[in-house]
Amino acid sequence: MFNKSQSIISLFVTAITSLLLLSCKGEPSASAQTSSYSPTTQSNVITSSADATRDPVMGSAADIQISAIGAPAGSAFLIGILGDQRFRMDSTSVNAQGQLSFVEPEGYPQGHYFVYFSNNRNFQVLLGEDQTFTIDVEMADVLNTMKVSGSIDNELLYDNMRFEEGLRPQFAAIAEELKTVQEGTAAYDAVKAKQTALVDQRKSHLDQVFKKHQGSLYVSFKKSGQNPDPRMDLEEQARLAAYRKDFWNNVDFGDARLLRTPVIFNKLKRYMDELTQQHPDSVTNSAIWLIDRSEPYPDYFKFFANWVPLTYEPTKTTLMDPEMVLTRIIQRYFTHEKAFWVDSVSIYGFQQRAAEMAGSLIGNQAPNVTSTDPDGNPQTLLDNKADYLIVYMYNPECEHCMEQTPKLVDFYNQQSRKEIDVYAIAIDTDDTKWKNYIKKNNMSWTNVHDPSNRSIYGKYYVDHTPELYVLNPDRIIIGKNLKVNQVMTVVNRDKEKRG
Repeated sequence: MFNKSQSIISLFVTAITSLLLLSCKGEPSASAQTSSYSPTTQSNVITSSADATRDPVMGSAADIQISAIGAPAGSAFLIGILGDQRFRMDSTSVNAQGQLSFVEPEGYPQGHYFVYFSNNRNFQVLLGEDQTFTIDVEMADVLNTMKVSGSIDNELLYDNMRFEEGLRPQFAAIAEELKTVQEGTAAYDAVKAKQTALVDQRKSHLDQVFKKHQGSLYVSFKKSGQNPDPRMDLEEQARLAAYRKDFWNNVDFGDARLLRTPVIFNKLKRYMDELTQQHPDSVTNSAIWLIDRSEPYPDYFKFFANWVPLTYEPTKTTLMDPEMVLTRIIQRYFTHEKAFWVDSVSIYGFQQRAAEMAGSLIGNQAPNVTSTDPDGNPQTLLDNKADYLIVYMYNPECEHCMEQTPKLVDFYNQQSRKEIDVYAIAIDTDDTKWKNYIKKNNMSWTNVHDPSNRSIYGKYYVDHTPELYVLNPDRIIIGKNLKVNQVMTVVNRDKEKRG
């Protein structure tokens, strides 16, 4: 693959974040290399969705005394969460009796943490405002032996975990019972009634906790993770749209502590991946709705606005037109007025790159290109009268181009010139390599090359080669970022729409 511009994310990582962060995809080992947290340093550009907050909400002086029977002697680590990342907040020693302590006179940022031992055994804790408490636990059975004194957040956390564990086999039994009865029968309704009663029991339990301990980190954390009830009075599509918007109702965007728990990132992933149709328009609209809603809350605004371009960077997603997402998000939010964490030079770079991408988004009228063929003659893209045009951009030394070009040649030779034709543009090469490549691959379509790249600059965005666009008879861009075996799917879909 030949990267023309090192992708737009290269702009986002020109400054290094103060955290060397572990990915949240797996549990970190105690020996994993991490760095200490620095609450005062922040990147001036997008570097990581984890660099989400300005100043963390700190707790009071921390003095956490732990007796962990069965924990190995050696080192233990306090592993924090920030957005989608985990990092080492602190470390300490564990004696032969499994005793350890985490002490920090200035307190730790409030949020969700794991205490990790050298054998990778761990348990979770919440650090709220009051960070002076004791824990007694047996590592062979953390849930049932956990005893916390002096921390209502952790008492509530483990009380609820035990409550949920008690309900789990009852829910499982009902699920099995439902498999044995036919929907619409009295027996089915009776089993569903038991299931509803169990759900109501769980809701009642949580409602009592929420009312009694308002303002606690645990309540904010637990409430944010609750899903809304579907609006069953609506038709299916309207119900899904309503559910998607209601999905964030339980999240207090005024509580920046939640960004240091797994709940926000987990909800964000579900909102964007499962509740949003994976189409660039839908993804963009969902992202804009959420970012707009968070704009009055700077910590969340920065986190969401950072996360979207990092996630939909073209080389990291299978979405057909991630440039549409990037362009609209950058043009809307990465401005001098809104992007308070970005310097002026970086904002200029973001906007310039977004302008480069904006001209060749799916649904746009295809830009015209006139460049030079191997005989030195000008060839104009839109002069071609084939029903569908493929704009193919490649580099003769690109590994993936060497794979896709022969496949495109085979595809081209099987098509009618009236129906499908190819306009191939060589990128960042010289005449000799270009002409040798054409000859080697028997590329009999229209071939052009402009050593200066001026003839295509700002017309068809090339994040990496090969890049393949498809234009329909109206010369609208209907496909991009495609492999050869995807071309006919796009063409046939357009034919169906045209009747």
